[in-house]
Amino acid sequence: MTDYRAPLDDMRFVLQEIAGLGRIAELEPFVEATPELVEAVLEQAGRLAAEEIAPLNQLGDLQGSVFQNGVVRTPEGFRAAYRHYVEGGWNALPFDPEYGGQGLPWALASAVSEMWNSANMAFALCPLLNMGAVELLQHHGSPEQKASYLPKMIAGEWSGTMNLTEPQAGSDVGAVKTRATPAGADGSYRIVGQKIYITYGEHDLSENIVHMVLARTPGAPAGTKGISLFIVPKFLPNAEGGPGQRNDLRCASIEHKLGIKASPTCVMAFGDDGGATGFLVGEENRGMEYMFTMMNNARLAVGIQGVAIAERAYQQARDYARQRVQGRALGSKDPAPVAIVEHPDVRRTLMLMKAQTEAARALAYYTVAGMDFARAHPDAGERRRRQTEVVELLTPVVKAWCTDLGVEIASLGIQVHGGMGFIEETGAAQHYRDARINPIYEGTNGIQALDLIGRKIARLDGQPVRAFAAEVRAFVEGGNGGGTASDLPAIRAALGEALTAFEAATDWLLESFARDPREAASGAGAYLRALGTLAGGWLLGKGAEAAAARLAEGTGDAAFLSAKLVTARFYADVVLPQVAANAAAAAQGAGSTLALAEADF
Repeated sequence: MTDYRAPLDDMRFVLQEIAGLGRIAELEPFVEATPELVEAVLEQAGRLAAEEIAPLNQLGDLQGSVFQNGVVRTPEGFRAAYRHYVEGGWNALPFDPEYGGQGLPWALASAVSEMWNSANMAFALCPLLNMGAVELLQHHGSPEQKASYLPKMIAGEWSGTMNLTEPQAGSDVGAVKTRATPAGADGSYRIVGQKIYITYGEHDLSENIVHMVLARTPGAPAGTKGISLFIVPKFLPNAEGGPGQRNDLRCASIEHKLGIKASPTCVMAFGDDGGATGFLVGEENRGMEYMFTMMNNARLAVGIQGVAIAERAYQQARDYARQRVQGRALGSKDPAPVAIVEHPDVRRTLMLMKAQTEAARALAYYTVAGMDFARAHPDAGERRRRQTEVVELLTPVVKAWCTDLGVEIASLGIQVHGGMGFIEETGAAQHYRDARINPIYEGTNGIQALDLIGRKIARLDGQPVRAFAAEVRAFVEGGNGGGTASDLPAIRAALGEALTAFEAATDWLLESFARDPREAASGAGAYLRALGTLAGGWLLGKGAEAAAARLAEGTGDAAFLSAKLVTARFYADVVLPQVAANAAAAAQGAGSTLALAEADF
């Protein structure tokens, strides 16, 4: 497996030119995010990712986490790396300073998260779930719960988990059967039940594990309206705020998986000896509402995992193509073999990997930055606009489109390696195996597509997606061509064609959803793909416009900026035509999808 180096140049560029980090830093909560601090954070995170976390990736895959006698042990080196992660204050970046956080923008924290996940996705899953749990408690915990748990969790000394799934309750969370019974005057509950697929449900990295558990109280309504949320720590906090008495919960086993083998995926048993002690978050029967705060945070984080795996697979494929010598150059009379990066099809494959990875990064950072604006902008109307037209609309797209791309790009990385890609020792196959979970967890990508067309578009009569299309249209019709940059007019023209096809698909979607939601649902996946591909092309176009302006001014790295123009043009020529194809597939494929009898599958 080749070394990992964080793509700091592209990260800086996207944060500034696409995400608007400079404007975010002007908002009152984020004034500490000076250019000097941002640069220091990126540089130091890149160093930790490359020098300590990435070298553990292949080792972790080979060793895996081990379950023995009720104890989970992570692979060699993980505990030391996690300790250094905590000591560096990395877990605290975007959180409330009142509880020990650094109060920096989520956009910056997400770039740092990309580094951890590129370096070692199995390792990074522990901080990812913990950050989601912190986000949940910040929004919905009581003052006493915040005081008891947030300082330790924000520091990373304690970690958090999400406990939803049960053997009979996967995507249908309303089928949850775990019970929560009031236990006494202290307001605690006794939790009894089993949860499965719990990432880092048991491990040896942090001194306590705080489980966020969905359960039913006595007499609760059926379905999701009868689910409540509970804090169920492995160790109950003692009077000094440290880990105290062991709670009545245990890891019953860990799963043997295709990938992310170093990340323990646990079967958790609550209440074998009468009931684990749990503490209600908020009000009874509002657990799903609260849990969506953590789930939406995790969905964006998983989308960034897709970007991260794509980047790692691209770097490995690129480096291998530079080193692997095979065959003479096409059209050359020189019989000497050349590096395979000289062969046109390999170059096309690498360009496809690079362009789509950069498009996915741009969309992920843009969406997360929308969250910063939605929380901190002084104008209430602008806060609502960013929340509805950016964060809510694009979160399912980031989760689904970016993770699908992560799998596809990791597969292309194997292809570049040829036969060696199919051999485990190169590490290319690990990226593919690790990436494959991302389209599944935190709501399958099919569920993301249904969420997009239903809650985010049809329920709002299409307003958010029409507003998005208007922004793309303004870019298509704006600008003066970028000086001498001939690529920009071609990029705008390709975007215009793609946008026309997408708007037609949106008209169909709204009409079909009103007529027969099943018909619209049949085309939801293709529609989401069209939206993601269009959004990625739009943001690469905006980046190309910024790069052209910098080149005209004579500022910045000319080679990097020129590459941004080339990459955006390649995406416009090769990838954007997929928007029309997916838009057509959404509308035209829906009828035939429903026509086949169930027995004929």
